[in-house]
Amino acid sequence: MSNALLDVQDLRVAYGKIEAVKGISFSVAAGEVTTLIGTNGAGKTTTLRTLSGLLRPTAGSITFDGQPLETVPAHRIVALGLAHSPEGRHIFPRMTIEENLLLGAFLRNDSAGITQDIERAYTLFPILGERRKQAAGTLSGGEQQMLAMGRALMSRPKLLMLDEPSMGLSPIMMQKIMATIIELKSGGTTILLVEQNAQAALSLSDRGYVMQTGRIVLSGTGAELLRDESVRKSYLGED
Repeated sequence: MSNALLDVQDLRVAYGKIEAVKGISFSVAAGEVTTLIGTNGAGKTTTLRTLSGLLRPTAGSITFDGQPLETVPAHRIVALGLAHSPEGRHIFPRMTIEENLLLGAFLRNDSAGITQDIERAYTLFPILGERRKQAAGTLSGGEQQMLAMGRALMSRPKLLMLDEPSMGLSPIMMQKIMATIIELKSGGTTILLVEQNAQAALSLSDRGYVMQTGRIVLSGTGAELLRDESVRKSYLGED
């Protein structure tokens, strides 16, 4: 893909002798939302952790904005413009909302820009602004997800990776998170989304990939995958 911001080729990742990702290839175009769907254990989270430098591939290539990432340290990957909002949120519960957000800017030294981006997070998620001095651990699950996304955005990423942002959330809160993803895309943020709610994810995605047991078994536009009979049966709960 000529306008690919992220290009992954023949990626393999193993935990000891167990291969979790088995030679996958996919790309993420600049300005688009791309979704990985699949059942638990398909290798989606492992893929994101490898892209962000938390795991090392055993084979294959990862090219981000023209630069190979296979051996780049995780903190340098963030500096290059790839941010990861992880599954489970991993906020710091005893720190305030604002302190959590500031941690997302740990590689930056432009204080005026950091202040501007904190205010942007509060505009995106008004509830965080109202409670900015509150301990993050006192937030609801949905509010913690907002904080995790806001923290990831504080590095001003070219590509934002979101791992299961709607997990455990109420339908109303899930709708708010999905609406935020649409808003971020409209503002030019490129997004790689891993999401258990395939219907919601594919509905807002430009492109999607279906993973099964470490392999990509199907790909297409979001609309194409929503129409695909096997996807409808396996992931959308239709007979």
